[in-house]
Amino acid sequence: MGKLSFSFDTDKLQKRSDEITKGVDRAPGRSLLYATGRIKRPADMDKPFIAVCNSYIEIVPGHVHLRELADIAKEEIRKAGGVPFEFNTIGVDDGIAMGHIGMRYSLPSRELIADAAETVINAHWFDGVLFMPNCDKITPGMLMAAARTNVPAVFVSGGPMKAGLDPHGKAITLSNMFEAVGAFKDGKLSREDFLEIEQNACPSCGSCAGMFTANSMNYLMEALGMALPFNGTALAISKQRRELVRQAARRVVAVVKQGLNPREIMTKEAFDDIYAADMAMRGSTNTVLHGLAIAHEAGVDYTEKDINRIAKRTPHIAKIAPSSHWTMEDVHRAGGMAAIMNELIEMGGDVFHPDRPSVTGKTIRENVLGHHSQDEAVIRPVAKAYSPVGGLAVLYGNIAKNGSVIKSAGVDPTITTFTGKAVCFDSHDAAVKGIDGRAVKKGDVVVIRYEGPKGGPGMPEMLNPTADIIGRGLEKDVALITDGRFSGATHGICIDHVSPEAASGGEIALIRNGDRIHIDLVRRTVDLLVSDEELRQRRRELPPFTPKVKQGYLARYQALVTSADTGGVMVGYDQLLKAANKLR
Repeated sequence: MGKLSFSFDTDKLQKRSDEITKGVDRAPGRSLLYATGRIKRPADMDKPFIAVCNSYIEIVPGHVHLRELADIAKEEIRKAGGVPFEFNTIGVDDGIAMGHIGMRYSLPSRELIADAAETVINAHWFDGVLFMPNCDKITPGMLMAAARTNVPAVFVSGGPMKAGLDPHGKAITLSNMFEAVGAFKDGKLSREDFLEIEQNACPSCGSCAGMFTANSMNYLMEALGMALPFNGTALAISKQRRELVRQAARRVVAVVKQGLNPREIMTKEAFDDIYAADMAMRGSTNTVLHGLAIAHEAGVDYTEKDINRIAKRTPHIAKIAPSSHWTMEDVHRAGGMAAIMNELIEMGGDVFHPDRPSVTGKTIRENVLGHHSQDEAVIRPVAKAYSPVGGLAVLYGNIAKNGSVIKSAGVDPTITTFTGKAVCFDSHDAAVKGIDGRAVKKGDVVVIRYEGPKGGPGMPEMLNPTADIIGRGLEKDVALITDGRFSGATHGICIDHVSPEAASGGEIALIRNGDRIHIDLVRRTVDLLVSDEELRQRRRELPPFTPKVKQGYLARYQALVTSADTGGVMVGYDQLLKAANKLR
């Protein structure tokens, strides 16, 4: 990668930060700026102020090294002619929070991160922002803030971790650890091997090594145009990751000069392209939730129907863990997202829109020109695609009138339809207990409800029950549907984001034990085989939802969050006003 640099006359640059640095009335504020130690001399007041929005936190392995990377970034920003000011956001580790009350804070943390970043950026009139996320809700939260504030910005994530090794020397990721729990409970794995996997599945800092939510979002930033090439795949511990940080730091000062704002990059075509890249890579179903939320903040009208439109025209050319043994390290070695995007561009037509701007100062086409797969076992050419259609699908039906999502590429290819008997649970914990207690058998459809954005609250991930099912060898014999969501590590016949959710009176609340449910992946439908008349009767008998949380942030979130099919964003001012008027 070549070095990126520039120079400019700060006297001619109209800066946002002039609001806090210019004029006699701003003297008290300037005095406080000197007190920070970031401003060394009066001439620094004329330089662009660059926020470094970091997410360093010591309990998240994907973020423990970001303290070091932020120092590298700040040094480069100063060299490039800017003044860096670092601030931090919160972060939740989904793997550590999984399976208990902590997971209910994970998705809601996305809104807190967006709100916190907006607050610091706008309160201090920064000229540009270098965002440094890495995991799960942190990356989309920061992207939402970038779209909302529309201040020139560049993203550089912390990078993926190396794959671990199992007792036989085979590459493993965190998803293998979750599945090992089910295998150990079922007596299929020895205690010694179980403990060895536990201690070796996650061998370094970085986002988990498979195609889970964190890595899905970090490579999609390249397709969006908000990050530099190889942002999603260069390992956290590599020299290339540190060089990426240096380049991104220089570029953020450059985009301030250029006046390139996030909303000029985050167009309707850009969202088409991130989902095309997602379909080609078979990312996490959480990308549906987060992409819709980011589009909402960018003022782009985007829906799940748009996602299905993209899926139908985009081939699936890379299958990464948990759907194969390949890890992010393999994807990087094979050419990374640049090779995948170039493969889609060379298809021609409207599969990809390569002539969009990006934070590199070049178009997407220019960013990936000449990049081809270096290992066709990892990144296949279109002619040898796993499937002519994308690896994610939105399913509709009388259970999911507003949509639901399945990682279709994570389903065994021999399965195109599935019909089974419903086994219903009204919480994640009850489902785990039921699966452990052998209440779920071959031919069943596990229904987990009241775990949506409102019902959870917080739409917790369902990795424990899905991993238990797979660990017990039932991947092809049991389906699962939920108004909650799945980890990117989930695979199998697993449908999430069912909308409307049970807590809002969605039809998933009307399912009863023993009902027949039919799933058709070709027609993209999921239906309860019960008459409309019977469903109307059940609705009359359905008790009203009682919120689970009465105080604190989760209670506020529960009251204000919208449905999964709209990205699970918080209600806007207009909706709040309507709700208030109804109470009068």
